[in-house]
Amino acid sequence: MNQAFIDDLTARAKAAHKHIVFPEGDCPDILRCAENLLKGDIADVTIIGNEQTVGELAASEGIDLTGATYFDNTDEAARASLVEPVMAVTDQFSEKAIQRKAKKAENAAMFLLLTGQADCCAAGRVLTTADVIIAAQSIVGFAPGTAAVSSLGIADIPGYEGPEGSMLAIGDCAINVLPDSETLADIAIASADTVSSLLSWEPRVAMLSFSTDGSSEDDSIDVIRKGIEIARSKRPELKIDGEFQLDAAINPKVAARKVKRESDVAGNANVLIFPNLHAANIGVKLIQTFGHADAYGPVIQGFAKPVCDFSRSAPVSEMMGNILMLLVRAN
Repeated sequence: MNQAFIDDLTARAKAAHKHIVFPEGDCPDILRCAENLLKGDIADVTIIGNEQTVGELAASEGIDLTGATYFDNTDEAARASLVEPVMAVTDQFSEKAIQRKAKKAENAAMFLLLTGQADCCAAGRVLTTADVIIAAQSIVGFAPGTAAVSSLGIADIPGYEGPEGSMLAIGDCAINVLPDSETLADIAIASADTVSSLLSWEPRVAMLSFSTDGSSEDDSIDVIRKGIEIARSKRPELKIDGEFQLDAAINPKVAARKVKRESDVAGNANVLIFPNLHAANIGVKLIQTFGHADAYGPVIQGFAKPVCDFSRSAPVSEMMGNILMLLVRAN
């Protein structure tokens, strides 16, 4: 674990002091994360669930939740309290629909996020990725100009010396299996915005392929090239380039040999966009297994407000890294 990275995130999250909501109040590891935030005075915390029930679980696990607030989605009056604030910001839901949907903890959390009663939502330790994404998509909705949800991982790779030291951003590693050109463009743009806000990097986004700058031809490469065109048309100020093989994207010597034109990205990329989830998943596992890299995330991108989805096997330390990134993004 890159302790300097975690310490920096902690300091920034504490300075921002945002309000986070956890829908999984029945999960001890979630409650441990909430305890860490409260004891460190890092964020305000709301837990979805009955206060007495959650408190009994916390006590049985030796967890101190002093300072937490609760939203009891099992209580009819609590659900009814959502109606006015939700209807004040959207006409998407009827009064009955709001109260019906809020019976699910993840929906109640997203309603608090939608209405500004929380700044971000962290879930997925018990809930599936699909549960989290469906709730966020149906209630919070997409960020302006975005039509796809995606993920970004931050890799800390021992021995790697790139423009950001040992760190590299990689997407989409968790959600889109076979993205089309429009989706690839959205992934590239969202990833650039994430590293800019989260890490204060100047994003240089490389769209990866088995081809570099026309060295091969295939219909699958055309999807990538079209994605680059779309991304540039939407956000011409961003440095998004390709198609590049991995070495041409991150190795200046290889880029000088393979890329026969001016490029701000070739050989100097700090964000890598894989063409599909197969390649991304394999790539991440390779650098973790053989490169002994630490991977932070995944950061979920594309929603109108910050949402994170934990791996259901994640330890508390990994969950805390994800939460800290979420809180920084919420600022």
